[in-house]
Formats: sequence, structure tokens, C-alpha cells
Amino acid sequence: MDSNERPDHLPAAADDEQAEVKHHSRRLASLDAFRGLTVLMMLLVNNLALDGKSPLWLTHARWDRGLYLADIVFPWFLFILGVAVPYSAASNKRKGYSFGRFVLKILERTGMLIFLGMLIDSSVARRPVVGLGVLQIIGLAYMTAALLYALRPAWRLTIAAAFLLSHWALIKFFPIPGIGAGMLTESVNPISYLNRVYLHAYHLDGLISIIPTSALAMIGTAIGDVLASKNLGPKLKTVTLLCCGAAMAVAGLYWSVYLPINKPLWTASFMLLNAGMGTVVLGVMYLVIDVRGLRGWDFPLIVFGMNALVGYVAPILLKAYILLGWTCGLPNGGRASLQEAFIKYFKFHAGEINGGWMYTCAYILFWWLILLCMYKKRVFVKV
Repeated sequence: MDSNERPDHLPAAADDEQAEVKHHSRRLASLDAFRGLTVLMMLLVNNLALDGKSPLWLTHARWDRGLYLADIVFPWFLFILGVAVPYSAASNKRKGYSFGRFVLKILERTGMLIFLGMLIDSSVARRPVVGLGVLQIIGLAYMTAALLYALRPAWRLTIAAAFLLSHWALIKFFPIPGIGAGMLTESVNPISYLNRVYLHAYHLDGLISIIPTSALAMIGTAIGDVLASKNLGPKLKTVTLLCCGAAMAVAGLYWSVYLPINKPLWTASFMLLNAGMGTVVLGVMYLVIDVRGLRGWDFPLIVFGMNALVGYVAPILLKAYILLGWTCGLPNGGRASLQEAFIKYFKFHAGEINGGWMYTCAYILFWWLILLCMYKKRVFVKV
């Protein structure tokens, strides 16, 4: 990783996005704000300290129970990285870079995301871990969407649809030995069977999820095409985003009648619903921020969005190595991790629920202030 004067963000392709927007006279602040909203949601759901009393809507939904806020974060990161690809490609073209150089840049970013993902997984596990975690899947989905961006939008959307349909067919029709096809429970389903029997030994659990996640990123590239288009006016862009988003969300809900909305399996209905909701939220932000020019309220989100990679990686590493790795003495003579000590302090002074919320909010505020300092100093980290 390095830092410079040009803003870069998670997803990986966003490093050229703002340069290209500047080339067209202004920043696309709504995309920064949307990215920042996703980082904020991630920090919220990952740092709850309510001891089993967390509101259900802030947690991951149980098997086949739809989706809650925690189920949205990962898919929206995938969607955002897709939206950023057209800006990266346009910047590459404007600078006169060859397609080969563009491909090399894609592969470099993918490799760095995979490395950071393994660093995070190993830090959390306190041992070397080789596998496909969140950033690894983000990197591979980004690579697929970026490499296929050379195709026309219709072809990309056709391929995305084929990915979703093939993933649905695998879940629906793959016969599990001794059980048969169509079994879809938390412990018995084709995806977990293939992971366990064929992929686990090679540390590739989750490899099948690259199919639907790549589809979501490719849908994002089509939405990015709309935002980056020079032939569409702001009003038409807004209408297109809202209508496409609503259509995808409805399609996902309708499909869920036959294929449950399920994050662990990354079902097609789950992907379409998230793509639709993400497009609608982005469309509303685009209308409010970039079209209507209603600014100020979006600044806290933009601070998160301008250094989203730091906002994603650094809190996890701080928690793994310091908050959970260091201990301190307690008034009763015992010892506890720094995280436990902070939580106990807040709960002692404010009560179980209020204290838990105070800890979560304090942790989010701490990282916002760190990112604010980076924002003020024009330090933006990229891969």
C-alpha cells in the first residue's frame, strides 16, 4: 500500500474514479458517501457490545430468514467496487495506457487485496491462515468484473445473469451422494458439500461464491456506466438508477419464493435484492448530493468513504493485536483484555445496554477521527 495526494478507496478500482470525475469538472460525492455509509455500517455491526441483546436487525439473519443490516455490508462493498470500474477504465483510456497495462493493474490490485485478506484472517486467528475470506473474495470478484468490462454492457449483464442462473442450478439440481438433489438446509446443501469434500483440503472453501459475487460486481459496472455516461443528463441518470434498482429488488424478492434469500450460500435472490437496494440508495444519494447539491450532512460519510480501505482493515487489526491482544489490571485484582476493560468501564457507568452502545459509538468515533485527520492532511491510502 502507499499514500499520495489522489483519493483512493475500497473497492480497489476506485483509485482512478475520482480523477476521472475531476476530469469532468466535479467529484461524484454521492459515491464517496455511499461507500462511507457501507464502512459505517460495517463498523457498527462488527463492534456491537450488547452481550446477546443486540437488535435482530443489526445482526446476520438466521438461515433462510431473509437479510438484516449485517447481511448488506459485504454485498454492498462488492457492488461499489463494480460501480467504480468504469471510472478506472475511463482514466486508463484517457491516460493512453495500453490494455495490457490495465490488466496488469487489475492483477496487482487483486493480489494486494488477497494478501490483505490473508493478513486479516491470520491476525484474527493468531496463526497463518490461507483461504478465501472477505477481501480475497472481493479481490477475485473485482478481477472478474474488471477483466470482463471490455465487453459491451449487454454482454456483461448477460454473463452476470448466466452466473446467477448457473449458481441457482447448482443449488437446485446438484445431487448430493446418498441424499439426492434439492436438499437445502444449513447442514446439508450442495455448496457446503462441495466445499467440504472437494475444496476444503486446498483451503478454497468459498471458491464457488466467486460466481454470484462476480455477478453482483458486474451488475455494479453497468450501474457505473449509467453514472459515468456523458450522454445522460442528471435527471435521466437518477430515474434510471431508481427504476433499475427497484426492478432488481422486486426480482430478488420474487425469486426468493423459489430460492430463499440466503447470505451463507450467496443465493441469486440474495444478490439481486442487494443489488437493487444498493442501486436505489446510490440513486437517492446521487439525486440529493450531486443533483440537488444538498451538502454538509454527507461530510461524515465522505470521511469514511475517502479512506475506506483503512476504515476496513485498520479496525480489525487494532482489535486483533491490541484490544484483544493486550491486557490490563481490573479494580478487583483480575486482568482482562483492553476491549473487555473498556466495555466494563462503559457498562459500569452507564448500564448494560447504554454502556454497550457507548463503547460501540466511541469505537466508531475513534476511527472517524483518525480518518478525519487523514482527510485533512490529504492522505488517501490505496492498493
